[in-house]
This record gives sequence, structure tokens and C-alpha cells, in this order.
Amino acid sequence: MTTQRHDIVGREQDHYLDLFEWIANSFGSRLPRNRSDGEVSSHVLPCRVLLDRNIAPEIWYGYGDPAVTKVPAARTGDGDWYYLFVTSNDAPNSFPILRSRTLDHWELSGFAFPSGRKPSWAEDGLNVSDFWAPEMHMVGDQFFLCFTAREHGGSLAIGLARSSRPEGPYESDPAPLVSGGVIDPHFLVDRMGRTILFWKEDTNDVWPSLLSEFLHCRADMVERLFPLPEDRRAASLASMLWPWVRTLEPMERFLAQQVLIQAVVSDFTGFRQRLQSLPDGRHPDQTRQAVEAILTALRTPIYAQEFDPETRCLTGDRVVALENDRDWEAHLIEGIWVEEHGDRFYMFYSGNDFSTPEYGTGVAVASSPLGPYRKMERPLLRSTQEWVGPGHPSLAQGPDGDPWLFLHAFMPGQAGYRKFRALLAVPICFEPETVRLR
Repeated sequence: MTTQRHDIVGREQDHYLDLFEWIANSFGSRLPRNRSDGEVSSHVLPCRVLLDRNIAPEIWYGYGDPAVTKVPAARTGDGDWYYLFVTSNDAPNSFPILRSRTLDHWELSGFAFPSGRKPSWAEDGLNVSDFWAPEMHMVGDQFFLCFTAREHGGSLAIGLARSSRPEGPYESDPAPLVSGGVIDPHFLVDRMGRTILFWKEDTNDVWPSLLSEFLHCRADMVERLFPLPEDRRAASLASMLWPWVRTLEPMERFLAQQVLIQAVVSDFTGFRQRLQSLPDGRHPDQTRQAVEAILTALRTPIYAQEFDPETRCLTGDRVVALENDRDWEAHLIEGIWVEEHGDRFYMFYSGNDFSTPEYGTGVAVASSPLGPYRKMERPLLRSTQEWVGPGHPSLAQGPDGDPWLFLHAFMPGQAGYRKFRALLAVPICFEPETVRLR
């Protein structure tokens, strides 16, 4: 038997993709989706490109998870402004705040949490902190900022901060609003004056780790779960690497399991069916429990619950507003934005793996903000030849007075964690049970 050596030269996504590409070429395992040519997309995205470069060196990663709010002159004292808040990952200054009069020219007006002013409960530092998906909303006479960050030594949580001005300074509450592995918060203030918080249960990192551990203990299951030879090799590699991968920080652990994730997502419905068939009379309770844990983690529910702005506490019961149950969504849905229009509530959301061309944006419609929501049959937005992974939408009135969706997307060949994401805008039109592009 011959052996070959390949050294990982760093800890970024490209370094892991280099490793998996080398393994694929050397041993016939799955080639990373980001390194394969794939099919040329025939979809069209009639978008307006608002920001396709960094306008300030303090902005490290572009404009991911963009939340656009149009603040009227009565609240600014300086005319109407569009405010944009974006993800900053582990950058020293968290959550860039940009503003524009007409969406043609943007200026950096500051950061929600500049260096040295992070929430006391949140991790801070390179390759450690995760500041994601901020949204600023007008609630009463204040501006509320909801966001995701990682608790000290723990999991992702949803925080809340307040300011009397849209550009801050923002004062964070001393503890998270929701804890326990949750991301992508969104506030809706409906016509009745109710404020509702939506968020996603985050199992993006949970199920790959559960699966890697399961395969590490039960290598005989690889062949039953993965019919393609290249996927079997990828799964076997993940099982062998698990004792090392489990020691990594959460986001690096995710990067180290990319090819396993893509092997599952490439035939997600079939994989779930094969996994469900494992717990039978031939397998002990321990195997059954492991399989049930993986199946549970493959669901990523969107929760909704009323919020009291005065006490800054959740009230009433939490409900499941949406779950991933369409083939195109695969293992996750995320990036929620709910808009009230007429007598309907329209939930925009994204699904599938954010770093691949399969990522897209869907729509679900309900007569109540808490649901039940009815999904459109197909995604509203998909990858094109020019833009990859259009997603995590927000909505505001455009300069023409009609609704516009604002979303991020990667340039071709540049998709991945901590890669630059551009800001795009797409005019839309609401219909009673659907949404269409204008």
C-alpha cells in the first residue's frame, strides 16, 4: 500500500477546498461543489447591482445578509435615508452601517459594535467570534437591532440592542434574548402594532457532526447510506477524520466537513429515506437513537413568537412557522424576512447550502403572521451565470415607490465562508398567493 502526503497550508475555506480537491483527484472521492464546473445556469435574475466592491477597508467581507430599512425624514431630521446593516463575521468592527439617499451612492456611517464595544456576553476575536445577520427596525420611538453572535464558550444566540438614532450608538442588552443555537432573527411590526420575532434553530453544524460521529463508530453504515463510490469515499474520509475535526472551532469544523455535507445534499431526499430505514429490528437502541438525532437535526424550523418592546421579552407561545420540506431546500432554510401586504403575510427565506449554486430564495404566504404558511412551488430567485447563491433577502420601498427585495450574492468562483458578497436589488410585485419579479 502506498501513502501520499498533502499539507493544509491554512485554515480558510480555500485551504480545505484545496485539500479535498487533491483527495478527489488522487483517490476518486467527491470533488467539492465549489471546485466543479457544474451545469451552466439558464436562470435570469433581473437585478440592480448596488454594491459590488468594498467602500471602506474596515468592511472585511462585503455585504452578506443585508438588511435594508428606509427611515423617513421625520425620524432622521435630515430627509429620507436607506440604512443597510450587514454581517461582519469575525472582523474587529461588527456590523457595518451604510446609508444612501437613492441607492446609487453609499457611505459608511459607522458600526453597530465598534472594536472594544462588543456585547459583554459575546465572543470576540479572529476565527472565534461570529457576528451575523443584523437587522435594524423602527419599534415605537426607538431603533431596535436584533443580531446573531456566539456566547462565550457556547453556541450561537440572538441579541438585542437599542438606539435613538439609526446610525447608533447601540446599547446591547446584557444577555441574549434567545440562546441555545439559534440564528437569523427578524422583527415584524404588523398593522395591529404587534411585534413578532422570527428566528431559526441552527443545526447547520449539528447534523454533520452527528453523522461524522455515527459513521466513525459504525463504518459499516457508509455503504448503506451512500450508493455512489465517490460519496462513500468522502463519507469514509469524514469518519476517519472525526477525532481531529471534533476539536476544531465551530466554523472550521463546518469547513472540514464540506464534502460530507455536499454528498448528503446532492441526494438529500434519498439520503433521508436511507437513513430512516436503518433503525429496524437488526440494530440496537443506541444506533436507533443516533439515527433519530441526525434526522431531527436535518430539520431547521423557523420559529415565531410575540415580543413586548416595553419589557424586551418574548411573550405567549413559540410556534413553528416554517420547516425545510422541499427538495430544493435540502437540509436547511434560513434568512427570514416577513412582509405584510394587503391581508396576507409574505415570508421570504433562503434554502440549501449558502456557499453553492443550489442556494436560492423562496416565498411562503399566510393569512396570519404566525402561519400556517403556504410555500410557492419553486424558488423565486436562483443562481445565474453572473451571480451565485442569491439569498438572505430584506424588503423596503424602492425609489419608484414599489417594493424591492435586497439580497446578497457571490461572484462566480468566489462563493464561500468569509468571501465577498455583493448587494443586489430586485423589484417585485405582490399577488394574493404568490410573488413575481418585475
